[in-house]
Amino acid sequence: MKWVGQPFVLTWLLVISFFVAIGAAILLQYIAIGWLSLPLLLIFMAAHDSLQTKQTIRRNYPLAGRLRYLLESIRPEIRQYFFESESDGKPFSKRQRSLVYQRAKNVKDTVAFGMQDDPNRIGYEWVAHSVYPKKADPASMRVWVGSDLSKQPYHASLLNISAMSYGALSKNAIMALNGGAAMGGFAHNTGEGGISPYHLQGADLIWQIGTGYFGCRTDDGQFSPEAFTQKANLPQVKMIEIKLSQGAKPGHGGLLPAHKNTPEIAAIRQLEPYTTVHSPSAHSTFSDPHGLILFIDQLRRLSGGKPVGIKLCIGVKSEFEEMVNLMAATGIYPDFITVDGAEGGTGAAPLEFMDHVGLTLNEALPFVSATLKYYGLREKVRVIASGKIISAFDMAKQLASGADLCYSARGMMFALGCIQALQCDKDSCPVGVATQNIRLANGLDVADKRVRVKNFHTNTLKALADLMGASGFEKPEDINPAQFFKRISPQEIVSFDKLNEHIQPSGQKYAFKNFTNN
Repeated sequence: MKWVGQPFVLTWLLVISFFVAIGAAILLQYIAIGWLSLPLLLIFMAAHDSLQTKQTIRRNYPLAGRLRYLLESIRPEIRQYFFESESDGKPFSKRQRSLVYQRAKNVKDTVAFGMQDDPNRIGYEWVAHSVYPKKADPASMRVWVGSDLSKQPYHASLLNISAMSYGALSKNAIMALNGGAAMGGFAHNTGEGGISPYHLQGADLIWQIGTGYFGCRTDDGQFSPEAFTQKANLPQVKMIEIKLSQGAKPGHGGLLPAHKNTPEIAAIRQLEPYTTVHSPSAHSTFSDPHGLILFIDQLRRLSGGKPVGIKLCIGVKSEFEEMVNLMAATGIYPDFITVDGAEGGTGAAPLEFMDHVGLTLNEALPFVSATLKYYGLREKVRVIASGKIISAFDMAKQLASGADLCYSARGMMFALGCIQALQCDKDSCPVGVATQNIRLANGLDVADKRVRVKNFHTNTLKALADLMGASGFEKPEDINPAQFFKRISPQEIVSFDKLNEHIQPSGQKYAFKNFTNN
């Protein structure tokens, strides 16, 4: 019986069984007992499992082994719907997601029966209220961005849509975000993928320029001043942001999978369609702080004096300090700096980068603010905080830590209907947000979701005004870090001003080469 074990014999038996099963199913269907073809189908599946070599469990346990892969594929949903508590979901808990959903839908967002968080846990944070509350106006939650070097300063909302490209998100998602921003009067960061037609639904834009220079590049991928000038002077573009790095994968560069790089997206980015796009980890236009500030100055001039800033996740602190030192020495500095915390990440990234590279926002933001203050630039340069900001307390905490305004990415995705399915990099987002699958994307109704984006923004700023007023703050600039506290041990709490007072630049003297600005 050795012949039975020969692969080619089993292959032919498999083929014959397949056609027998198909024929039997057709025949049995005509005589109204098609259910009898099920055993033949199971036999075929078992034979296939036994012959395939990709998965050992299926090979050793035909049919039964399939259950393991089925359960694994729905593990996030099982955990989220049946086992996850109100507060232990990652990266956002059920309570956090529900807060966004409620504010986006403009329904009741209060909770009952007392505190569910543990005030005795290490890391618990809160703000001290005042016995003399003030009345803070949500309409005052705006700040001017634009230094004395800028000719077209922008009056920005304290909460804006963080960088998410068309390509990473669907066109319906981009249109809904932009439409909501237009209705609510706040800004929409394009992400490094460039300005698409779907970004032109009426909102103010912050155009992000990444290492791939998408939308302003030459055929060989270098920066094109001509292409930049044309788009930077669009009336919708209010600010320009140079991305040095991002929280999810600092120093790594972005990735657009081939299946998401459709002909339309490729045309916008000036690429070949259906190719995997790796954004370079570094800019080709500059490679040191001298080149960076010259690039900032060039973009400011080419855009007609619009505010130009940089975005980065803080890593080697001395590199940032050297950068700011040179800015102060030359008198050429950005209009704003976006600090992206390592905890950010709508984009996919290797686990090592996602979990183990870069400073978190809580650590980076006070350092950036202190460094700018040390070199005399804090009053000239606005600071934008980006990283897991979805509630009014999240905003107030970052404003107390050194930010002037905030970005939200995943909060805005939740407003669109994101369910934290963790499918962002697989083109299978079930709610049509992070996918280029037309069928899934079309399920996202732009008219409905843009209203939810606007509602989330409006209600979050109202909540911020309420929180500020209860704490005795009338305006955002009144927010005092001495009234914010963090538990650092079971017996010790510390205010934010004391918590961050040790975070100071080194004051190291840097030797700069001769600098000329042509």
